[in-house]
Amino acid sequence: MRIALVAIALYALPAATHAQIMKCIGPGGRVEFASTCPPGTKAENTGIRNAPSAAPSSPQKSLTERDADFRKRQTEQQEAAKKAEEKKQEDIDRRQNCEAAQSYLRSLQSGNRIGKLDPKTGERVFLEDSEREAETARAQRAVDTNCK
Repeated sequence: MRIALVAIALYALPAATHAQIMKCIGPGGRVEFASTCPPGTKAENTGIRNAPSAAPSSPQKSLTERDADFRKRQTEQQEAAKKAEEKKQEDIDRRQNCEAAQSYLRSLQSGNRIGKLDPKTGERVFLEDSEREAETARAQRAVDTNCK
């Protein structure tokens, strides 16, 4: 069994070394790269494997395909930037709405007189105590909605 393993290892060794690219330094410092070095040269292992039978993992794309991919990535980046800007603006609006709702709620809770315009007549009307409770509840919902 041991002899069979040694024989298999010795049989596979030349195939493994044949697949390597060697750096061959000849007389006068001339450098060549080959799978085997010619006689009279110093061989150095480069660690590069030569696999000529292996096909490239992905075929080379044509210029039009690469251009289409570039344009697609560019469009996606523009859309992502636009969405980020919209999100930023929504956050700013929400923060402003939150501050306004909190301010209004504090005014209602402080007991100050709150005046509103009557939509029918356009006159200034102050909130009654019964209206104040409903308005406070509405203001609290606005705070809860905008101040997450």
